[in-house]
Amino acid sequence: MLKLNDIGPQAYRDAMAHFAGHVHVVTTDGPAGKRGTTVIAACSVSDTPPTVLVCLNRENAKNELFVQNGRFALNTLASHQQPLSVAFSGLTGLSSDARFALGEWDVISTGAPTLKGALAVFDCELIDTKDLATHRVLFGKVTGLRMGDNLRPLIYHARDYHVLESGAEASTEKE
Repeated sequence: MLKLNDIGPQAYRDAMAHFAGHVHVVTTDGPAGKRGTTVIAACSVSDTPPTVLVCLNRENAKNELFVQNGRFALNTLASHQQPLSVAFSGLTGLSSDARFALGEWDVISTGAPTLKGALAVFDCELIDTKDLATHRVLFGKVTGLRMGDNLRPLIYHARDYHVLESGAEASTEKE
């Protein structure tokens, strides 16, 4: 018989650490101000119309800028962009301006900062939000898109960064 236990926040976080996720920096700029933060919780919702979602911690008041600006860019990081991920995670204590100074940015369609050299950039108009527990889910209609070079993606798993090897690299190392 399966026994159900109360699941505490730490046990849940420990189990979620077993998920591997692609690392992104989500950004916004507009009348409310400029903001960027590192996220793992982001994915495709639909291809018709092209829509993505991003989960942000509501307990950080600065994340309200995404809603107030009504736009965001989801910048998918390559393996060499780990320093950007660390900076935008907030662990370094860098100011917003110092974080953005670490990358090359432009705009595509909405005015949100888009990272040059990212694996992919999804420039989005905010179309809906959903608050649940500690987080807010942002739904964005993709109005601009850029695909970068086919570089190795930056992955986060077991509370550490990893680089996904291509099939050719993995088979060569086994020989």
